[in-house]
Amino acid sequence: MFRSYNIYSNKQRWKLILFGAALLFVALSLWYTKSLVDKIADEERSKVEIWAEAVKKRSALVQYTSQLFDKLQSGERKKVELYLEATKYLARPDINDVSFALNVLNDNTTVPVILTNEKGDITSHRNITIPKGEDEKHYLRQVLSEMNAQYEPIEIAYYGKSKVFLHYMDSKLFSELKSTFADLQESFISELMLNSASSPLILLDSATKKVIEVGNVDQSVIADEGLLRERLEMMLSQHEPFDVEINGQKAFVYYEDSFLLTQLKYYPFVQFVIIGLFIVIAYLMFSTARKAEQNQVWVGMSKETAHQLGTPLSSMIAWIELLKEDDKNRQVAEELTKDIERLLVVTDRFSKIGSQPALSEEDLIPLLNDGVEYFKHRNGRNVKFSTAFPSDPVMVTLNRSLFEWVIENLVKNALDAMEGKGSIQIHVEDFENKVHIEFTDSGKGIAANQFKTIFRPGFTSKKRGWGLGLSLSKRIIEDYHNGKIYVLKSEIGEGSTFRITLKR
Repeated sequence: MFRSYNIYSNKQRWKLILFGAALLFVALSLWYTKSLVDKIADEERSKVEIWAEAVKKRSALVQYTSQLFDKLQSGERKKVELYLEATKYLARPDINDVSFALNVLNDNTTVPVILTNEKGDITSHRNITIPKGEDEKHYLRQVLSEMNAQYEPIEIAYYGKSKVFLHYMDSKLFSELKSTFADLQESFISELMLNSASSPLILLDSATKKVIEVGNVDQSVIADEGLLRERLEMMLSQHEPFDVEINGQKAFVYYEDSFLLTQLKYYPFVQFVIIGLFIVIAYLMFSTARKAEQNQVWVGMSKETAHQLGTPLSSMIAWIELLKEDDKNRQVAEELTKDIERLLVVTDRFSKIGSQPALSEEDLIPLLNDGVEYFKHRNGRNVKFSTAFPSDPVMVTLNRSLFEWVIENLVKNALDAMEGKGSIQIHVEDFENKVHIEFTDSGKGIAANQFKTIFRPGFTSKKRGWGLGLSLSKRIIEDYHNGKIYVLKSEIGEGSTFRITLKR
């Protein structure tokens, strides 16, 4: 039914092209960002794997060193036992050669020992240095308490005499080695957790579910059992934990994506939202500017048309008055007067475009009837007009001159669609707060994708004409009367129905 100028078809095509280009840009950006995220995720996983491997090797070293300390501790124990045997040997009355036993006693230069009798009194000591200024008896009692806390004393039974007890403790060198190793082990795990990866890490004992060490995780989370469980579940939802062996015990390394990686994952979506907002704002600004420019063109064209028509019409009115003086030309003058009046109405309509027209309360039914009668006399018997109006007056606020223009445009559009042959029905529905006016024709119909396009300036199905009728009608109804005009329904080959909705 309608034909569109190239400017609109090209505009639609360019919209599709730009939309496709935007989708391609979004897809490429998402793909590139995803590739970066995957690379960083792989690097973070590699760091955690390296950390886990280092912990395994360190654990093996810890076990080996622990075994070494066990052997050293066993050696010191043997020294104490030899010291005990030498002491017992010297106490025997049947021994004449004591040189070997004395050598054994003298060889113990590292392990601190204290001998006490059955009453607990200190009888002798070895390898204990009394600090200057310290009371010897008081200091030895302190050392004796430390020995008893570390090892059980060894009982010595002399032949025919009372029992004595041998107390001992780790040598100073052995204690320092143990303390240094423990500090190194603890600092190794802490530094490895903190420095090997930027991801939050939790080292959890598999048996006791106790946290061994954390990295990049707030201590308040570790202190709260509920928060810790939630954090572990979140880590588990992102990555499977690694299992490592710490001091012969199995443990798990839980980790999650770093803050940088998380930001990078959501960055494209934030970027697209910002770009989208910018595009929407820019579109609205340009659309508003374009609409304002179009309004200026409409106003300028309308005012200029009204001005150009005004001068020849004034002259024609004068010539008609001269024609009326001759009776032979009176009938011609009367017909010309009707056409002049029609042109004056058109001029008045154009003069109202661009300025807010005066609205008044009007009965819609007589106005529609006048429009129907006007077209009935000019379209012969090939077009059948029918109406369905309420019996009571339908009062609406409108500008009579402009609204008549809308009626004419819709009826002319229907006549063109039917090619001068068919039926036109005008139906009015009166509601409490609005009025529906429907124009139904039996013409060619309109494709569904053109329901909105037909109201654009320049859209026409005729070989001649500017395609401004429906565009003017839309402007008059929506801008000046605060109503709506649209295609209610249409089928190709079956006809169309236009609806105007006015508020009461």
